[in-house]
Amino acid sequence: MNTPFPFYILLLFVSLVWSGYLEYDQDVLIPEEWIHAGRVGASEELELTFALKQQNLHLLEETLNRVSDPDSPQYGKHLSLEEVASLVRPSELTQKVVHSWLQSHGISQCLTVRTQDFLQCTVAADVAEKLLPGSRFHRYVRDGQSIVRSSAPYSVHDDVHQHLDFVGGLHRLPPKGKDARRKQPESTAWVHLGVTPSVLRARYNLTAADVGSAQKNNSQAVAQFLEQYFHPADLAEFMYIYGSSFKHLSQVDRVVGTQGGGKAGLEASLDVEYIMSTGANISTWVFTNPGRHESQEPFLQWMVLLSNMSALPWVHTISYGDDEDSLSAAYMMRINTEFMKAGVRGISLLFASGDSGAGCRHLNPTQNVFRPSFPASSPYVTTVGGTSFKNPFKVTYEVTDYISGGGFSNVFKMPDYQVGSVQGYLKAAAATLPPVSYFNASGRAYPDMAALSDNYWVVNNRIPIPWVSGTSASTPVFGGILSLINDQRLLKGQPPLGFFNPRLYKLKQQGLFDVTEGCHLGCLDEQVQGKGFCAAPSWDPVTGWGTPNYPALLAALITD
Repeated sequence: MNTPFPFYILLLFVSLVWSGYLEYDQDVLIPEEWIHAGRVGASEELELTFALKQQNLHLLEETLNRVSDPDSPQYGKHLSLEEVASLVRPSELTQKVVHSWLQSHGISQCLTVRTQDFLQCTVAADVAEKLLPGSRFHRYVRDGQSIVRSSAPYSVHDDVHQHLDFVGGLHRLPPKGKDARRKQPESTAWVHLGVTPSVLRARYNLTAADVGSAQKNNSQAVAQFLEQYFHPADLAEFMYIYGSSFKHLSQVDRVVGTQGGGKAGLEASLDVEYIMSTGANISTWVFTNPGRHESQEPFLQWMVLLSNMSALPWVHTISYGDDEDSLSAAYMMRINTEFMKAGVRGISLLFASGDSGAGCRHLNPTQNVFRPSFPASSPYVTTVGGTSFKNPFKVTYEVTDYISGGGFSNVFKMPDYQVGSVQGYLKAAAATLPPVSYFNASGRAYPDMAALSDNYWVVNNRIPIPWVSGTSASTPVFGGILSLINDQRLLKGQPPLGFFNPRLYKLKQQGLFDVTEGCHLGCLDEQVQGKGFCAAPSWDPVTGWGTPNYPALLAALITD
């Protein structure tokens, strides 16, 4: 009897679920760009991160909603790290089972975090493969970067399966090409001086007086991955060239992690220089990963750090992302929990929406769909898209930057705070929307906001470089503006903004420049012909609610 192909898929799915596989839907295929460099030696030490099941996740979400909703009497009453830990800490049974399991394999070199929901352990490769049946560790190399990953799915013993969300350090390859983009100038581009701090301050109505007050209880941060580093000399030169008209700092106050050697990364230089020139005179931290723990996932390492530090900056901007379909649901759900943990503490997490428009995934030779990005698609972060000037030679109104990432999640449902706004867009734009087969109209929609993302000047390795573009630029710019607003709130004895989306979607257009022109990239096929979604009045999945008008936004957010 010939069994239909989908039934085989169902059997495989069931067998993986019921045989101890934690991430049965994780893509484990190694892209061709990674060159196989052989099996890892049996005694080589790996670093694995065990994500223990947490408690009270429904209470965590309820608490986040209460402290983030401006109409709630609990608004702004954020929790300390210790209070978060007492809420989500794994049960004694979970901790005992996982620790006993590890000890039974001779694994004792483990570190935990303040919330006790992560264990980071040093494990010999041969022990790791026995601990995690199915795993096979190999070394891969790309562009001089070396990583260790498992080439096959892993499972865990049935006794511990219900006590773990996932194990980090086996899968999830660094995405390629997430660095800020250099654009080739057009024939008339020599006339265009490009985006600098003074241009941004003019467009978003920041005066010379709109800088931080240098109070000790306000700070901001950028996070760098994939061996991206900034050079202090570049920052000093950037501020010397472009910062003469406003008070600013020329040094980062704290680096968490280890700065690597070699050339500065364009991405890192961009992030640091623009959060510090927009959020001027505000203490700034840089979270950095030196890339030396080859078996670890740098984004996961940063998330673990947030669970282990009681004092953190109020605003974090991150220009990092991956395709939703390349990640397991278990991994994304747990990362969402980590975002909620940050939000209830009053921390604002801002992620770039990506530089691929709506994206495109080829399901088969005749069918394409749009390809959402994570963490941009998380309901618990503020996602920032990109714009360009309508007239590239003047500080004019803004239109869509065609690279601006945006769309609808295929994994996460639409959160309550945005339902009315997004459904309003879907109804108003119904006649011009892409075919419904390309996107999930009931998913979390993004971005939430936008800022200029085109033609920036950046000082990199002591050289001023023009034509740098991407939502990697717009995200730290908006992050700096949120830091300035936090500064004014803190001076008045008000709490920081924390998870911003519930308040943002109640502001609607208040304090914002609406962006209503332009479309972004989509699938290059007959049905959509390279186009994704288009900007529209009010919210849209290309530029969100639009770009900030600082004095009006400050006025809207300074009153509780």
